[in-house]
Amino acid sequence: MHEENDSKQKTALPLIATRSGIGGVLMGLANLVPGISGGTMLLAAGIYTDFINSIAEVTTFRLKLRSILVLGCVVAAAALAILIGAGPIKDLVVNQRWIMYSLFIGLTLGGVPLVWRMVEKPSKGMWIGLIFGFLAMGALFAMQIAGFTSHTGGKAGILMLFMAGLAGAGAMILPGVSGGYLLLILGQYVPILSAIDRFKDALEIGDLPAAIDVGLKVGLPVGIGVGIGVVGLSNLLKILLNRHRTTTLGVLLGLLLGAVIGLWPFQQGIRPEIGDTVKGQIVTAEQLTEIKPEDYPTEYFYPRATQIGGAIILILVGFVVTSAISRIGREQHKT
Repeated sequence: MHEENDSKQKTALPLIATRSGIGGVLMGLANLVPGISGGTMLLAAGIYTDFINSIAEVTTFRLKLRSILVLGCVVAAAALAILIGAGPIKDLVVNQRWIMYSLFIGLTLGGVPLVWRMVEKPSKGMWIGLIFGFLAMGALFAMQIAGFTSHTGGKAGILMLFMAGLAGAGAMILPGVSGGYLLLILGQYVPILSAIDRFKDALEIGDLPAAIDVGLKVGLPVGIGVGIGVVGLSNLLKILLNRHRTTTLGVLLGLLLGAVIGLWPFQQGIRPEIGDTVKGQIVTAEQLTEIKPEDYPTEYFYPRATQIGGAIILILVGFVVTSAISRIGREQHKT
């Protein structure tokens, strides 16, 4: 009997590797797109439970072939997807902001039914958690408006990049929570995607010093945040869901609903003028030509009727896409 079980497990390893690779690609792309949760993508690939269990086993030094295979395939596939997709998605966000933000709103709201189904029986604790999560997202948006997250240099930049890593880790672990959106709120979405694009370009032309520079200034603090976040959150989530399930899910639901606050689509980048403040520095004539479009300050504008209609359609499309993926994930998770 023992040999038969071993045989079945070995036979299942190629299937596990394939699912892990698919889930990793989907998770990597999800972390690039605000509104889609990496955890939800792992659910869709039917690998979420294996991923969480593998992290728990590896971090407690219970090294098993299955766990190492799952983590290796997921991480490698996600890294490849992020490296390839960062540039094109960043350009779309910078140049087609209202279109992409409208889509992001729908993708974000599409995760609400997933978390609501996980709640099963709403309780007082769930509603308290929901309010807490909503207010937390509101506070992050207030920080963004106040300009706290717009600084990318010095200690504040390192701290925010570390926080961005934690946010990305949260999206890997928590279904329905979008790491890309949290990066957007923290003001680190475009800077990180730009850094990934620069890293890729440096590797393509063989400019090793430039690649190392990007890796140390951006990759290292983000990577430390991701590592700590994945290990800490994976174990913390199991504890919280076991002891305070509905309250924890209420917080997740509040985060999703509050996420929409910062995604008002009708905003655009405005080219700064001499004397304006960008990233905490006063713009000079020499600096003006060097400022890239992704660094332009944003301002809200009054939309045309066609833009309002287009935004509504895109929100609905995003909602349907995430809802459909969540449903697939639920069906796969039951199998």
